[in-house]
Amino acid sequence: MAKKFIAVLGGGISGYGSAILAKKQGFDVLLSDMGTIAPRYRERLDEWGVEYEEGGHSVERILTASEVIKSPGIPDKAPMVKALHEKGVPVISEMEFACRYMGKAKTICITGSNGKTTTTSLIYKIMRDSGANVALGGNIGESFAYSVATAEYDWYVLELSSFQLDGMFKFKADVGVLMNITPDHLDRYDYSFEKYAESKMRITQNQRSNDYFVYCADDDTILAQLEQHDIKAKELPFMVHAAIASGAGDAYPTDDATFTATVGKQSLKVDVARLQIKGKHNIYNAMAAVLATLAAGVEPEQVEKALYDFNPIEHRLEPVGTKDDIEYINDSKATNVDSAWYALESMTRPTVWIVGGTDKGASYAPLFDLARKKVHTMICMGVDNARFEKEFEGVVPTIISCHSFEEAMQAVVRSARKGDTVLLSPACASFDLFKSYEHRGREFKQWISENILNK
Repeated sequence: MAKKFIAVLGGGISGYGSAILAKKQGFDVLLSDMGTIAPRYRERLDEWGVEYEEGGHSVERILTASEVIKSPGIPDKAPMVKALHEKGVPVISEMEFACRYMGKAKTICITGSNGKTTTTSLIYKIMRDSGANVALGGNIGESFAYSVATAEYDWYVLELSSFQLDGMFKFKADVGVLMNITPDHLDRYDYSFEKYAESKMRITQNQRSNDYFVYCADDDTILAQLEQHDIKAKELPFMVHAAIASGAGDAYPTDDATFTATVGKQSLKVDVARLQIKGKHNIYNAMAAVLATLAAGVEPEQVEKALYDFNPIEHRLEPVGTKDDIEYINDSKATNVDSAWYALESMTRPTVWIVGGTDKGASYAPLFDLARKKVHTMICMGVDNARFEKEFEGVVPTIISCHSFEEAMQAVVRSARKGDTVLLSPACASFDLFKSYEHRGREFKQWISENILNK
């Protein structure tokens, strides 16, 4: 009997892991990438004897696959994917494929427009520090599929984008976490916020009564979605403003300085001042992480210790340094409007705000009030800054348009004054001038370090 043939589209971290897992499971595998595959992934594919191709797809062969695993960065509108759909070939995500082979392991899955990475990292730290046999995957950490192929874990903590959720059908989160739903990636959803919101709600699919669903009860979009979905899991809402009753547990402010999180009979009171991650958005992140880990069975004392030990993650409101009473903050991970809103909301000093990149189609209007109150200079750093210049005219006193990174940094030097904060929080994707938001953030930190902090 011939081996079942599986094709993998995309040779990044998701694709190489999927191909190796498929090979281990005895499938005939081809990994195909329109671009080039990074040397570190090629080496591992060679080690496992996985066939791969670069610079284009063997279309006819791929169309004979019994199943195709698609990397999340490839849109459904891509010609290869459209051809697969037309032929009726199932197209799934790495998550959907890998979950079939993870045995009795359980998952904590985190999604949302913002806060995913901090919350996922925090949950992983709490689980790991508690002694759990746990792996980190999805959008951060190692490939989920590669971890399944090469080791055995009891828990997987997975950060999931809407693109990954779109390719998941039978997958189930034992603990699902939904941070928020705000406009993002609308270009991938026919500019329909409703379609994007529906995609995020897939975090609850297939959950049963013994599973948990952790969500932000301050988010009106989530509340509206809940009315349209039959949630079978135990609901664990977290909130700063709302008041939602849940028999399974919740998290809410006890007073101005603390919040209390409860799951069943387990409860923890958290002193916000002891958190190393600051700002209101990080209170939400901490609430979600505490609820998720209590639901996973971690003792409150273990949750508390790991929570207070947790440091801010790179590229998310990351302090770069202070010189001549000007502080520099790297928030390059703010690739959408809502994420930039949280950054501006946490600013306590007059701000020089660096924005720009690849526009995602969302309205910038939610940023106007905060920008009016806090920003004296906006530095636009992108190939096309016209939309920022037009929309923020009259909102921010000074707008400087720059078409290169170096030009923008020189504008920072001219604009920042004693007592200011220089905030890189672009509200856009990075792909016009940079390879990724990480590349953008590292370039910013290096430039500030070499040209200001260490001069």
